[in-house]
Amino acid sequence: QVQLVESGGGLVQAGGTLRLSCTASGIRFSINAVGWYRQVPGKQREFVASITSARSTNYADSVKGRFAISRDNARNTVYLQMNSLKPEDTAVYSCAAGPSPSRLRYWGQGTQVTISS
Repeated sequence: QVQLVESGGGLVQAGGTLRLSCTASGIRFSINAVGWYRQVPGKQREFVASITSARSTNYADSVKGRFAISRDNARNTVYLQMNSLKPEDTAVYSCAAGPSPSRLRYWGQGTQVTISS
């Protein structure tokens, strides 16, 4: 059974930092791409960042230069380092894994990130 578990969310002030983790089990993690998405109630889910098995990365314009995605295949974990956080970054952040960033099959439950102004 494939499982993705996010952690690291919380409440921080604007300008602060958080590091989210996405830990996978039940899949050959190293050959999968992983993406981070976020969603605010009443709005569509929004792409944040992705990383391929070859460690190629992609970011939404809104987070470029502030967020960094990385992976540790030995730990079956992908990280999202979030710096210079803004209130508009407040959302539930979810990770997903699949053969490529456009073919993400498995999703986690999400972790809440709240940025206070």
